[in-house]
Amino acid sequence: MTVLILGGTAEARDLAAQLHERGVAVISSLAGRVTRPRLPVGEVRIGGFGGVEGLTAWLRENGVRAVVDATHPFAERIGANAFHATQAAGIPLLRLARPGWQPDGDDRWHWADDLEEAAALLPGLGTRVFLTSGRQGLAAFADLDPLWFLIRCVDPPGQPLPRRHEVVLDRGPFRLDGERALMTEHDIDVLVTKDSGGAMTAAKLTAARELGLPVVVVRRPPRPSATETADVTAAVEWVLNQ
Repeated sequence: MTVLILGGTAEARDLAAQLHERGVAVISSLAGRVTRPRLPVGEVRIGGFGGVEGLTAWLRENGVRAVVDATHPFAERIGANAFHATQAAGIPLLRLARPGWQPDGDDRWHWADDLEEAAALLPGLGTRVFLTSGRQGLAAFADLDPLWFLIRCVDPPGQPLPRRHEVVLDRGPFRLDGERALMTEHDIDVLVTKDSGGAMTAAKLTAARELGLPVVVVRRPPRPSATETADVTAAVEWVLNQ
């Protein structure tokens, strides 16, 4: 059988490795938005499919038996395309989604439905912002001239950007001591993040808690209803049963 993994996450790489060990033919698809992505084992394709119709045709042409959507929780478009394309092709779909983060009693979290709402919350929370929402959508913060931003992303962001800012290019996993030091060094008084979940970038939340900082957390976008698991081992078993 051939399995398509829509990847780019640590869970997708883990799944590809485990299926490869079991002799399953795996094709991992990456969006190509990161210059030097971490590549999984097995065959890899980079780039889009051409929407729902293009993905449907590709699944049929390549004899794909099952699809696992293990994309980032905020990869809304490919998630929707995968749902509709597998429905059209009559192929089973599994969503491998890591759990979202949960606040504890000492956290000062403020939830936002999107980046625009997150930007609107900031003037009442702080003046020196650690912005860790990625390089997409930074235009939402571009007009907040009184605020200063430390922007962290993997690749250089495009314009427009906030007038007062500094860019740090880095990728996880991040350690607690490093996150604490970075926030302290730049006098950060508010953190902005998407609810990406997982351990690779969670240290910033712990650092913000220890420093008593408010955190603006952008909620995950809704996904079409599909069979879902948060466990890679369960995803392996699901694939093997198709």
